[in-house]
Amino acid sequence: MGLNALDLGVIVAYLAGVTLFGLSFRRKQRTLKNYFLAGNTIPWWAISLSIVAAETSTLTVISIPGMAYDKDFRFLQLVIGYLIGRTVVSFLFIPQYFRGELVTAYQLMERRFGQRMRALTAGIFLVTRAAAEGVRVFAVAIVVRVALGGLLTGLSEFQSDFCAIAIVTALTLIYTYQGGMTAAIWTDVLQQTVYLAGTIVGLFTILHLVPGGWETVRTVAGQAGKFRVFDYSFNFTTTYTLWSGVIGGAFLTTASHGTDQLIVQRLLSARNQLQSQVALLSSGVAIFFQFSLFLLVGAMLFVFYRIFPPPAAFARTDTIFPTFVVSHMPHGVSGLLISAILAAAMSNLSAALNSLSSTTIVDFYAHLRPHSTERRRVQLSRIAMVGWAMLLFGLALVARHGGKVLELGLSIASVAYGALLGVFLLGVLTRTASERGAMVGMTCGFVLNLYLWLCTSIPFTWYVVMGSVTTFTIGYGASWLMPRNDRTEYAEELR
Repeated sequence: MGLNALDLGVIVAYLAGVTLFGLSFRRKQRTLKNYFLAGNTIPWWAISLSIVAAETSTLTVISIPGMAYDKDFRFLQLVIGYLIGRTVVSFLFIPQYFRGELVTAYQLMERRFGQRMRALTAGIFLVTRAAAEGVRVFAVAIVVRVALGGLLTGLSEFQSDFCAIAIVTALTLIYTYQGGMTAAIWTDVLQQTVYLAGTIVGLFTILHLVPGGWETVRTVAGQAGKFRVFDYSFNFTTTYTLWSGVIGGAFLTTASHGTDQLIVQRLLSARNQLQSQVALLSSGVAIFFQFSLFLLVGAMLFVFYRIFPPPAAFARTDTIFPTFVVSHMPHGVSGLLISAILAAAMSNLSAALNSLSSTTIVDFYAHLRPHSTERRRVQLSRIAMVGWAMLLFGLALVARHGGKVLELGLSIASVAYGALLGVFLLGVLTRTASERGAMVGMTCGFVLNLYLWLCTSIPFTWYVVMGSVTTFTIGYGASWLMPRNDRTEYAEELR
């Protein structure tokens, strides 16, 4: 069926509307705290929705249904680990962040160990976040290529990808550049509402199109094993098992929500410590509901295409949901759903631009130019944001040659998370760890995860576990062989 003028009008109206909505929060940002932490004025429920939106990209919306279509619901085992990890972060890391006037997660490492550790952790974050985000931004091109295929017949695949990524990147940059974290969080709330509502509309549309509705879906999907959640096998080469999900998911989320500036920046924007904790814990409930919804859509699509086979086999599972939206949704609704998928991309990208820019200025420029004014730092923060947007645009084009976008993005992020989580745990849980010992441990953990990713068949769900345990163990041992630094007093305070 394809999109028509009504669908395109809905998409254009949405993109223009969300950009103008973000610009409505434009105001003079005179300090880094106002620009990057919204002046600590955001309520917990908005931060909760923003956290979910920030960790949900286009690749999540299109890949999770594809997983259920291709396999089953075993991805939910990882989400169970997500809930455990959020609890650890709420009671272990958040109190440490609210003990001082922090803007980035890596300032905590400077207070505990020193400037070299701050620079190392911030540097690893910048490199790996940019690489992982490039993969996520590329997912936009997959959606646009499917949605607007009929209108892009005169363009090559590269040209259509180039245009799609450029448009979404530019529009997101406009309101994030002007409004900082305030604009990012409130547009996240809007976009979270849009893509969840759009997905629910898609779910009921599938039910309407499948003869027999839910009974047919339940019977066919159930017989095919699509509702299987738990895999009790203990196999290091299987991506989604109960053990890799609960253990690996808990470590992954403890790292991503406790050491990654993309999420920590939102937690630090809360009015106080309690609201930050409530925001994070409640986001776990929302993320479980959201992933369950996406997986259910995938199982329903499996049933639909069993009854109404597609003209040709799908080249990649990431295209199944967008193809259904374009081919079978009523006009107007299909435009809304494509807008919903693009909403996820914009919310995740705005979070990435904020976190990359804040880390660049606070953890690097401010130390090179300690006497620069707050106004100058805010100006340079905007310039840094433009630079990062251009880099992510380029990395997204490079990511065109990757595999399944969701697992590729998680793999890249997990390589760094293991080392980051290990060194954060060294700083928070121990008194004797020294800066040099921790840096040795962190280097070993990072190298190990690179090896696991590039040279073995061990899935990403185990990277953070192995990397953090290696970092912590070697870092703790190396600290006994190297002199303690002058941060011992702060280590005592942390206890």
